[in-house]
Amino acid sequence: MQDLTTRQRGALYILMAGVFLSFLNQTLMNTALPSIMREFNIDTSLGQWMTNGYMLVNGVMVPLTAFLIQRFKTRQLYLTAMAMFTVGTIIAGFAPNYGVLILGRMVQAMGGGVFGPLMNVVVMNLFSSDRRGAAMGMIGLALNFAPTIGPTLSGAIVSFVSWRWLFLGLAPLMIIDLIFAMVRLKNVGEQKFLKFDFTGVVLSSIGLGTLLYGFSNAGTGNWTSPNVWAYGLVGIVTTFAFVYQQTHTKVPLLNLRVFSYHNFWVAVIINVVLMTALYGGALMLPLYLQSVRGQSAMVSGMVLMPGAIVTAFLSPTSGKLYDRYGARMLAPIGLTITLIGTLLLANLGMHTPLWVPVLGQLIRQVGLVLVTMPIQTEAFNAVPLELMPDASAAFTTVRQVSASFGTAALITLYSLVSLSQRHQGVSYKLAELSGIKTAFYVAAFIVFISAVLTRLLRKR
Repeated sequence: MQDLTTRQRGALYILMAGVFLSFLNQTLMNTALPSIMREFNIDTSLGQWMTNGYMLVNGVMVPLTAFLIQRFKTRQLYLTAMAMFTVGTIIAGFAPNYGVLILGRMVQAMGGGVFGPLMNVVVMNLFSSDRRGAAMGMIGLALNFAPTIGPTLSGAIVSFVSWRWLFLGLAPLMIIDLIFAMVRLKNVGEQKFLKFDFTGVVLSSIGLGTLLYGFSNAGTGNWTSPNVWAYGLVGIVTTFAFVYQQTHTKVPLLNLRVFSYHNFWVAVIINVVLMTALYGGALMLPLYLQSVRGQSAMVSGMVLMPGAIVTAFLSPTSGKLYDRYGARMLAPIGLTITLIGTLLLANLGMHTPLWVPVLGQLIRQVGLVLVTMPIQTEAFNAVPLELMPDASAAFTTVRQVSASFGTAALITLYSLVSLSQRHQGVSYKLAELSGIKTAFYVAAFIVFISAVLTRLLRKR
């Protein structure tokens, strides 16, 4: 990877480890949730805060990282974030009750929200524009592999030992990374003594927090509930107020001028559409395997495993292909492959051999690895280096909101179709299958829209 010095290479690997642990941590909880609910004797609505609470705090932190990355030195910021992430993990691992467990998750999220945007900014500073794809491809290994392997790893741990080892098992890895960072991590970029935009922080926290909370509640399928539309409305209004305030203040928390660069805003729109299909569709396959086919969480995880392995091997290659061909050529190919895999999953039946969903998910992952990091790199390459912290924070924030919305929208669609089928006298499993197939078909259509939008990208 380019002629990096030992110092630069060390910084890159340390940050990659932090990103991997952060993204892995986000996906470990879904499989463990039933065990946690039984131990603390709580219902599903409370149990959802294991993931919702983390997502809310993490989402609120991301816009703030644009300020933090510029205001504090790389080493100072990373050590603080990793220390918080580690402390939160240990608190959660030893939690005597559910309230302390949620506290630990939120402390984790405060640290974990910094890693992704900080990683992007460091890469953009270390590498020239013609080598950034290869670097981002390496990071894509962490970003894509961790969430995919998370459910499989979680299923294995919960099956053989306590859910607490999901935290206690990762804590030593975090401590090792923290020690390496203390010894080897050096500062990248220039420190700026910016004024803190308190109003911007309040507006972004309320706006993003209520939007994400509303979308998480929409996962029940009841969009008419005040817990969905009221929070969503407050989130939209407050977010518009945040945008207005940011464009009229002298020292904004998040410099929205990044959206004036053509390929950046086009890449953001493509990413919004893609995340809607990716995250919403990702939930459908485990539902099919466990609710319709009656398979265990372990089998469900093993079906996802080949796609995870392919992701790990192809991520660095996709970055090199981006450097050579650019997103305008690479993204449509990746999205076409994703479309084929999604359509294959949309045609699953009650007695389809298990190798078919394995193949469908594998094809889908091959396509996604060819498009996700190239689109992100294209967005950042379109922006001047001095605006990179703002570009990274803006891109990550929009990605999180769109992923949350996509999950809620496709789960709602699945719920409505399956409920309608049951009202018509269709058996429970066939009704569930119908809802899942409909969600996959809609996800396929969304992927097609993403492919069309790539034509808006300008040649480099």
